[in-house]
Amino acid sequence: MATTKRIFIGFAVEDKKYRDLLRGQSKLGNSPIDYTDMSAKEPWDSLWKTKCRQRIKGCDGFIALLSRNVRNADGARWEIKCAAEEGIPVLGVHIFKDDDYKPPEIQGRRVIRWTWDGIGNWINRL
Repeated sequence: MATTKRIFIGFAVEDKKYRDLLRGQSKLGNSPIDYTDMSAKEPWDSLWKTKCRQRIKGCDGFIALLSRNVRNADGARWEIKCAAEEGIPVLGVHIFKDDDYKPPEIQGRRVIRWTWDGIGNWINRL
């Protein structure tokens, strides 16, 4: 039996439905994946950052859902930076075919187009 991998998902609030789709894919079959995030409906502060960092540190990997919406998503960009600082493996996933936006925080990290095989293979290597 495979061990459960805990994956943090960073995303712009405008892309919430794609976070939900990713979580839904993991519920198909008998997937050993547990997703978490720290979506904030209110402006984030130092307490949010402290809690978020703790949650990220407890994960095996970090998936950043990438779109132009991330350009103004300070929280999502901070999460990517935090994961890198904590040594958590980061995967950038472009959610739209015609949108190649990459925030500076993802530079030097693996970035792919959204495919379940691509995401699943990355998770399996963690």
